[in-house]
Amino acid sequence: MSAAAWMTPAVEAEVRGRIGFVTLNRPQALNALSLDMVRGLYAQLLAWRDDPAIVAIAMRGTSRNGPFGAFCAGGDIRFFHEHTLRGNPQVEDFFTEEYLLDALIQHYPKPCIACMDGITMGGGMGLAQGTRHRIVTERSQLAMPETRIGLFPDVGGGYFLSRCPGHAGEWLALTGNTVVGADALAIGWADHYLPSERLPDLWRQLGDIPFADTATLAQWLQEQCPPAPKPSDDFAHALQQAGRYFADGDATAIVQKLEAATDDAWAQATASTLRQRSPLMLHVVLQQVRSGRALTVAENIHRERSMVRHCFYPQHLGRTSMQSEVLEGVRALVIDKDQQPRWQPQRVEEVTPAMVDGFFVQAWPDAVHPLAVLKHGEPYLITQRERF
Repeated sequence: MSAAAWMTPAVEAEVRGRIGFVTLNRPQALNALSLDMVRGLYAQLLAWRDDPAIVAIAMRGTSRNGPFGAFCAGGDIRFFHEHTLRGNPQVEDFFTEEYLLDALIQHYPKPCIACMDGITMGGGMGLAQGTRHRIVTERSQLAMPETRIGLFPDVGGGYFLSRCPGHAGEWLALTGNTVVGADALAIGWADHYLPSERLPDLWRQLGDIPFADTATLAQWLQEQCPPAPKPSDDFAHALQQAGRYFADGDATAIVQKLEAATDDAWAQATASTLRQRSPLMLHVVLQQVRSGRALTVAENIHRERSMVRHCFYPQHLGRTSMQSEVLEGVRALVIDKDQQPRWQPQRVEEVTPAMVDGFFVQAWPDAVHPLAVLKHGEPYLITQRERF
């Protein structure tokens, strides 16, 4: 079936010059990904992959004020909550197909450009972090905030978080804290910095210039983007503190170490943040990031598909979907908005190794795993392209 058959109004695609342009156009939801959007993006990227006239792909989002201003806030968590309660199998389809899309971008044979202007979180990071040219602006806000809703940083988060310098990955994965544009370059989450006012011209010129090859494009992008501002003093301090507090010990030890540092304002604020997150998922995420350092991006995404199945169907905990951390987190923060999630267990000290280990058990036999293609499929999905 053609790419056009899968397209949705929330995903706009066009070709200008030698560039394929994609615009996420769901501004009322900060371009949060729906299943239709994932399918449209995947089909279009496959079509352009084999088109010799296309040398690169460029992606952006829209805001209520027009193009740019927001990239993608992640997956549509209201959809996850509502349709899990209904037993709709499309929730399962969403994660399988989203992860395949992220893997496709990670191993795409042509360079992709992501304009990470504004909100770029969760599933938006999954799209952007696989691209070869990641552009941030002074408005960029990057984060993997999944522990806030009782989930883990998926969409390849085990890969790109674990590749952050020092122990910034553990700190950002557990807290879900936001990183702004210039700071993102310091941890390998971006390649270029460009003032937001220049994005429209960059977007236009990409289609006007007849780039001979990818090397010419890369050189041109480098020339267009000025040196980024230095990381803020606060962020530089946070990176040092992450190395001090997140380098060793389990999640319980980390929280207690932070709380014990009564003369350290950063430690106290960080401990307070962690006490608000799902205690169970703090342990799971810490293990995910640390063990993810030894895995390729394809292996991380393959594993995350089982992990997300266990999050929505926590049978190893003796719970139903309605009793899962993720449905409770979404209920408290997004649906009812009481900001009082009833986590199980309630404290990080009450989490046992058995509770955590179950999230890392493969949920399907290898041959019928939904992402078996990442191990046994097309070369573009299994050829490792290490960039960090």
